[in-house]
Amino acid sequence: MRKTPCLAGLLSGLLLLATACKKEAAPSALSPDNATPNVKASALLADPPTTWQEHWFEHVQLLHRVFFDNDVAVYFDNDVNSSITWPNTYMGDVWRYTKSVYGSFGADTRLFAIFHTGKYSGGHPSTYFDASHDFRNVIDVGSNSSNAWTAGTGNDLDITTHEVAHIVESASKSVHNSPAFNIWGDSKWAEIFIYDVYRGLGRTADATRWYNLMINNTDNFPRAGTQWFKNWFYPIYQTGGSATLNKYFQLLAQYFPKSGQNYARDLNMGEFVHFWSGAAGRNLKAQATTAFGWTSTYESQFNKARRDFPGVTY
Repeated sequence: MRKTPCLAGLLSGLLLLATACKKEAAPSALSPDNATPNVKASALLADPPTTWQEHWFEHVQLLHRVFFDNDVAVYFDNDVNSSITWPNTYMGDVWRYTKSVYGSFGADTRLFAIFHTGKYSGGHPSTYFDASHDFRNVIDVGSNSSNAWTAGTGNDLDITTHEVAHIVESASKSVHNSPAFNIWGDSKWAEIFIYDVYRGLGRTADATRWYNLMINNTDNFPRAGTQWFKNWFYPIYQTGGSATLNKYFQLLAQYFPKSGQNYARDLNMGEFVHFWSGAAGRNLKAQATTAFGWTSTYESQFNKARRDFPGVTY
């Protein structure tokens, strides 16, 4: 799995998405003795461990479980404020909604949500395919702030939801890796995923806040001035909401080349537009031209994709 990126902080008053997943959290002095009482999981699902020793990247913390149920297990390091409880509900809501749209992610039904304070600013995901995080679906977020994660609003929600977006793109439909990552990078898929999650959870104010942050964003890829949210994902989303987003991953898993449980290669731009056209149920070449510009290379790739993957129709 790629060392998948994360959500950056605020820049010039706007939340921007960086090229490497980094996030912010809240403070605490936590021990197993003051952890939130457990919610008993199903007898068919083993209780998550009470402690978990980190062994990935620069992370070396002994984590303590502060909450779990059948959908989420929340872990804090010793510096996270033990009074923080919003992840127990919010991360569970996000994960339940995610599974309702995109299906299951491995045999363990839980999302493991790790929070750090005073260290590891940013964040990263891991999936049940990956030995690096003990074959669990994980979001791991940190902050250099001593007051991280205390708000449980705004950026706290955005960055944690952003990491879940990476799990979806990297492990949907029992296939590993994200063939579109080379095209949309760290943040562009996450932008529409976050918007849909807020809408799906009935968080109208957060959906509006996020829409307002994203609608005028510009990026320099694949060309300068590209507005991914405004000119690509939001118009696609309007054709069918979460069902359209899910159908893209369904089509990818059904038709795109695989090697074992992994996608065999990345998408090119023509294939990208072809598969999203299948998801939206209409030819998106004109939309892609508006969003990204259209080159002779894209045209050749798009026509070849239609020949190579005739099962993707629109």
